[in-house]
Amino acid sequence: MTAELILGTTEDVLRRYGPAKATVVDVARALGVSHGSVYRHFPTKAALREAVARRWLERWHEGLADVAHTDAPAEQRLRDWLSTLFEIKRQKVREDPELFDTFATLMRENLAVVDDHVTGLENDLAKIIADGIESGDFAPRDSKVAARAVFDATNRFHDPIYAADWKAPTIDVAFSAVVSLVVSGLSVPD
Repeated sequence: MTAELILGTTEDVLRRYGPAKATVVDVARALGVSHGSVYRHFPTKAALREAVARRWLERWHEGLADVAHTDAPAEQRLRDWLSTLFEIKRQKVREDPELFDTFATLMRENLAVVDDHVTGLENDLAKIIADGIESGDFAPRDSKVAARAVFDATNRFHDPIYAADWKAPTIDVAFSAVVSLVVSGLSVPD
């Protein structure tokens, strides 16, 4: 019995019963063990759900940091990073909307996990922006403040609350317009 096995089984149970009805007993039953065995790895239901939320965020955004650390020019990395984040989110909604809804519920329950995750995303953006400042392509003085502003400005394209919008036929045009505006705002004037 490993924590990974429990987390994988918990995902299946959440998918089957939904976050409102899934219990630790359901997870234990699916594993063929007592609920005490699950509690040895995760002391509470909340701890188990937090671990699932963290695992989803890490797995879903795997590789995104790599985009921030390529050798491409900062403007291209910023565009690629934002596009990759948006596509990850859209793909999850298209592939398994019920699981995405469950994910959104778990995120609302685990704001500390979300805050940690957002900090990591903002650090990626800050790296890209700092590199752009260093190369003379971007003008902001504080890359951390600019990263938060970029994250906030593009919120419609990565916050699960806007998932219904991601199916709109004009969403790609809207995304491109926002990214172009953001890049223009960061760029050194000609």
